[in-house]
Parts: sequence; C-alpha cells; structure tokens
Amino acid sequence: MSVYGVQLPVQINTRRMNRPRLDITYPVITGLENPSAQERINTAIMNVLNTMIREQGYYENPKTDLDGSFEIKTNEKGILSLSLILDAYAGGAHGLRLIRSLTMDIQTGNILTLEQLFKPGVDYVQILSDIVQRKIKERNIYLLGEFNRIRPDQDFYIADKSLVLYFQLYEITPYAFGFPYFPISVYELQPYLNEKGPLARMLY
Repeated sequence: MSVYGVQLPVQINTRRMNRPRLDITYPVITGLENPSAQERINTAIMNVLNTMIREQGYYENPKTDLDGSFEIKTNEKGILSLSLILDAYAGGAHGLRLIRSLTMDIQTGNILTLEQLFKPGVDYVQILSDIVQRKIKERNIYLLGEFNRIRPDQDFYIADKSLVLYFQLYEITPYAFGFPYFPISVYELQPYLNEKGPLARMLY
C-alpha cells in the first residue's frame, strides 16, 4: 500500500497451524493493492513452511514435536523481510531449530534472491565471503572446519539498514554457539548494490 508515493508497512495477520505434535504460528499478508502479489507472497510463505516441516522430520518420526513462530525483520519501503522459525523435539538433550528467511517485493510479490540484491556481474559471493571471514576473525568464532565461502544462496534477511547473513546450526559452528549471524551495513555494500534492488532502498 502506498500514500502519495510512500510505501506503507503491509498488514500482517497471525494464523495458527495446530495438528497432533505440531503447533505453529505463521504470518499471512493482507490488504495489498495487487492481489496476485499478495497471493504469491502467502503461497511462498506456506511452501517454505511446509518444506521446513518435512526437513524437521515431522512425517518420518512419530516422536517429533514441532513448535513454530516467525519474526518480521523489515516491513517498509515496499520490502518485507521475515524469518520462519521451527523447533523440533524428538528426545535427547536439546531440540533442533531451523530458520528460513524470505525477502519479498510487496508490489510484485517476487521472492528476492541474494544475487538480485547486487549489480549484474558483481562477484557478490566473494565480496560477502571476505566480509564474513573478517568478522569471524574479529569475533574469534570457533569453527567446525575451515571457512572458505558462503553459498550463492546463503540464508539472509534485511534488517536495520543491514544485510544479515546467517548459518544454520552445525553449518560452520558447534551447537553451543547457536546461529552465527553476520550483519553487514548497506553502506559498506553500496558500491555493489543493484540500484533498483531492496538493499539500495534502505540507503535513504
């Protein structure tokens, strides 16, 4: 929704999915001027959530209990960035948390990839990998193995004028370290940003 060219925050309703061994709250977007964009966004959210449910072993292991929630990271300037969080408990010392994030253009309903944040031809993987490597050293983060590069589709969200890259549990660090998050200021990335992309909008 926009008023005099200003993009207002989108309306977000909370819904609940409740089944045996499963209790999840998730967001539903309403009130968009473009109904097809709204449907595309809500469909994408449900597709990711259903994939996460499968990944967490809900259908395979009858002992698996799932609890889910979500967090809104950005809801301004025509960009919605959010994280879906799913905790699985199947016995043992602790549960296993999975986090997936979606960043969306509310005008088109397009789900934005990490590559689309940057100018065409920019080696964003190397640029971001170098920054993450530097931050690992600065924070003296203990790794399970040598860190080389992020994945081209590395998990990310946008928040507080930052691109936040993160890694799943056990992806690069032991469980006790939780989820390693790496906020990167949009101003540091400014020379490489797609001028029409969502990160560039956060500059102003």
